[in-house]
Formats: sequence, C-alpha cells, structure tokens
Amino acid sequence: YEKICRYIAKESDSVVVSVGYRLAPEHKYPAAYEDCLNATIHFMKNIQHYVVDPDNVIVCGDSAGGNLAAAVSHSLVGRSDLPKLRAQILLYPGLQGVDFNLPSYQQNRGVPLLLRERAAFYALQYLRGDALHLKEVLEGSHIPPDMRLKYRKWVNPDNIPEQFKVRGYKPHQPPEFKAEVYESVKRFCEPNLCPLLAEDAVIQQLPESFILTCEYDVLRDDGLLYKKRLEDNGVRVTWYHLEDGFHGIIS
Repeated sequence: YEKICRYIAKESDSVVVSVGYRLAPEHKYPAAYEDCLNATIHFMKNIQHYVVDPDNVIVCGDSAGGNLAAAVSHSLVGRSDLPKLRAQILLYPGLQGVDFNLPSYQQNRGVPLLLRERAAFYALQYLRGDALHLKEVLEGSHIPPDMRLKYRKWVNPDNIPEQFKVRGYKPHQPPEFKAEVYESVKRFCEPNLCPLLAEDAVIQQLPESFILTCEYDVLRDDGLLYKKRLEDNGVRVTWYHLEDGFHGIIS
C-alpha cells in the first residue's frame, strides 16, 4: 500500500498514516481492530506533532481495511477527549458476516479477486483463526432466529435497489439454526467486527461518509446496505458505484 498512500498524500496534500496492524490468522479478532483503534487514538491525542488540523481527520480503508475504518469510526462516537472525525472513506468494505447470500454474493460468487466462499473463509480466519463451519456460515445456519429477525431490518435484500437484483439472484431461505455453530462464531454479531449491525444511536453520530462500491464484487451489497443505514439516520453520504469495477481495483 506504500505506492497508493504516497499518491494520496501527494494529491491531497495531506498527512497519511498507514497502520501496520496485526494480521489473521496468527492474530485473531479483535487484534487488527484494536491496533487500528489504538493507532488512531494515539494520532489524535498527539495531533500537534503531525502538524494536522484536528478538524480534518479522516479514517479510510479498502476491503478489510474498510471494515476496520468503519469500526474505528463507530468506536470514536461520543469521545469528548478526542477531536471529532471529519469523515470516513470506505472503499468496497466488508461490513457483515450475517448473510452471505445477498444478491451480490450470489451474482459474483465466482468473480475474482474475492470469491463468495473465499469471503466467508477470510471472515472466519479473522474471527477464529480457522475456517471451521465454513459451509454452515455460507448457508446461514449460524444466526439464531430471533437475532436474524432483528438484523433483517438492516441486512435485507429488500433494502437493496431493484436494479442490483436483476442479474442472477434468487431469494435465499436460511436452513435450520445450528446452536453449536452459533457458539463458535457468535462474535460475528459484534458491531466492532460487523459495523453494519451497530445500533441507530451510534449510526446517527457518525461523520460524513464516502462509500465506493463495485458491481462485480461480492461485498457490493454490504456497502449499499450501509449507505442506506447512514442515510436513514441523517448522515450525509457520497456514494460512487463503479459499473465495471471489481474487488481490489484500487490496490
């Protein structure tokens, strides 16, 4: 990421801090999240040393980094001891582990660089350090019925514009719930891991946001659903959709 970070710094005339967070599977959740949060807090508490305007601090990330940027943004809500974030920039972010059968996951299941099965595999590697229960997570038997009902108002194909459902999508009926699988992956329901599941009280306080989605990307609908949540809660969103884009196109 050095090349793109240098480019951003030069073109935007800004200070760019690239966090070298610990990686899964050697370091499971919440290691990467905690590293990014701690680095951001340290930067903001010592902002005078970096000659940065405290009113113009932005968190940014792509793919898994988009997940981490959103999680950090959520965690800084209500921190009176720190400057308020100016914005968050999320480039084709992965934001939930509840439903791997959304339209974009079905439509782009075999599209490089991020296949549907690979997306769930990476999520499990981050969560557990292994891919145990990959099949069950892909099918959706890892979420209890009551929690699925709660999350349905946020993670729901009905919240995705019809134009994104015309290409190879069939509504998915989750199989029977498996309690032992849930016990193994229940931290998927934590907002610091899956920011799309944050409560409205947090979403309402988030900074202005930019979201980039790509048509040929399994994570497209994560971005679309998060965009809707932000807008429904009065957060200003700038959205750009690459009609011919694919996952990882920035890097």
